[in-house]
Amino acid sequence: MKKYNWAILGCGHISKKFSNDLKLLPNANLYAAASRDWQKANDFKNEYGFEVAYGSYTEMVNDPNVDVVYIATPHSFHHDHAILCLKNKKAVLCEKAFAINKNEAAEMIAFAKENNTFLMEAFWTMFQPSFNKAMEILKSGELGKLQIVRSDFAFNAPFIEEKRLYNINLGGGSLLDIGIYPVFAALTSLGKPKIIKTFAHFSATGTEESISIIFKYAGGEMANLTSSFAAHSPVQTEYWCENGYMILNPRWFMPTKITVVKHGQEPQHFNSGHTEGTGYHYEAAHVMKCLDEGKIESEIMTWQKSLDLMELLDRIRIDAGIFFPEHDEKMFF
Repeated sequence: MKKYNWAILGCGHISKKFSNDLKLLPNANLYAAASRDWQKANDFKNEYGFEVAYGSYTEMVNDPNVDVVYIATPHSFHHDHAILCLKNKKAVLCEKAFAINKNEAAEMIAFAKENNTFLMEAFWTMFQPSFNKAMEILKSGELGKLQIVRSDFAFNAPFIEEKRLYNINLGGGSLLDIGIYPVFAALTSLGKPKIIKTFAHFSATGTEESISIIFKYAGGEMANLTSSFAAHSPVQTEYWCENGYMILNPRWFMPTKITVVKHGQEPQHFNSGHTEGTGYHYEAAHVMKCLDEGKIESEIMTWQKSLDLMELLDRIRIDAGIFFPEHDEKMFF
């Protein structure tokens, strides 16, 4: 079994969870931690057991021992940091939102092709056993045709102007941070909608704090999607079908239980099958499998899936009036 040296680019909260899960994989070696602040990188290295620390991302990508980089910086930096890694032939697993807009995502993919180097969006839900079981149930047809998707993700976040969630220069706002999950739920089950309608509330910094989104499809199907930093929600996804409904229970985007209710019958409950870790190791294991096979694109979280998701987020933002001045000059569909 080939072992891969992983580097962490951006030593924040999500990188801590990801690093703990990497330890569950025998072919993953925790090699490098990189931050713009060397002390932060060194503290991260010592806490999670990495071998080296870098106070510069450029230094890290110039290290010939680095095989694959997990990018977990704010959304506004994903494009530049991914291209920095790809130019240096480092495989990339980049956190969602993949970029600020579809144009940036397309440029990242073009660099992956040009440099013949692996690139994947870190949409960990695609690799969760519970989510995949839910998709199997929908595709089986046992609940009949899917008619409505209802999905939410909200929590009450303190308003701190300079922090990422409310900072427009860092791609702040609930949509790209957590609203991306409900959008993903609709896209993966119903596809791209014909019509999008939105209602958004903005914070004092100009970032969108809460948003409600309606998708309408050519066949009459609909999706009702909500995200917010102003309130707490159940954080679950419901699929309403002709013959019953299915619920991906709270914290639905990670390992969770599934409830299936067929009309006139008692509910059925399915466990996730998940046994250890938070659930980030599933995507990391897939990345290394792709590298073992010499692939530069995942067959599960494909580049097209990332482009389709970014396209929907762009359409939502235009309808809602959400713009990021330093990034959206070249936004296209």
